[in-house]
Amino acid sequence: MTDLLKIEWLKIKKYPAFWWMLGIVTLTYPGINLMFFNVYDNITKGKEMANNLAKMLLGNPFAFPETFHTVAYFSSFFVLLPAILVIMLITNEYQYRTHRQNIIDGWSRYQFIGSKLIDVAIISFIVTLVFIAVAVGFGIYADQLSWNRWAEQLQYIPLFFLQTFAQLSIAFLLGYLVKKAFIALGIFLFYYLIIENILVGLLKLKQIPIGRFLPFEMSDGILVAPAFVGKFGDKAKEGYELALTLVYQQVLGTIILTALIWFICFKVHQRKNLA
Repeated sequence: MTDLLKIEWLKIKKYPAFWWMLGIVTLTYPGINLMFFNVYDNITKGKEMANNLAKMLLGNPFAFPETFHTVAYFSSFFVLLPAILVIMLITNEYQYRTHRQNIIDGWSRYQFIGSKLIDVAIISFIVTLVFIAVAVGFGIYADQLSWNRWAEQLQYIPLFFLQTFAQLSIAFLLGYLVKKAFIALGIFLFYYLIIENILVGLLKLKQIPIGRFLPFEMSDGILVAPAFVGKFGDKAKEGYELALTLVYQQVLGTIILTALIWFICFKVHQRKNLA
């Protein structure tokens, strides 16, 4: 396993698209959060009664300990970026026939898929490190007096990693089965941005409570919207509190779905023709 980890890291770090992705993520994560921070700042700054009331109701979602929750939620909007990289990594294996060369070099079929699992885990880990850096930066900047509460919501770090890894696993499965980067990416985008959102909306409209079990919605439910987004209005507050109670179910469902995805990949690769 250690050898596979070293080999895959050497392959990833020499891949230009990896560094492009990392650079874009490094810009977009602070960018999206800065946008919402400016909205919050414009609402709460000033000495008018409305500003003070807004600050009292909203608290400071970018200060410790809320920063981990807030930044995780908004950063999760950009899972598409590392997903593109994952699809390119696996489809390149088929385009350049390196999957066959690995077997010729003595790798077992399980080792090949295991190495791809490591790829997805490495990318998820690096993306999570970027999220942590952004969250800590906002926490320090937003309120330097709250730093002593930094450890109160660290659970959002593994939750963010799990959500990222789960959704990148779906991207990997598409790339692995389709083998063509452009087609796999098109299917991913179409389902992620359009199909699942339509299905979730229709199921909510018909009051059929199974929309949260759809692939992306399952892992999206891990990171509930921050309190300042989800608590306004009676129905919104009820929905927010319900979503919080369902987080553990969403986590369990996400783990099961992700394990099933990799089980399918291992089984298919065990039996498929390597041509």
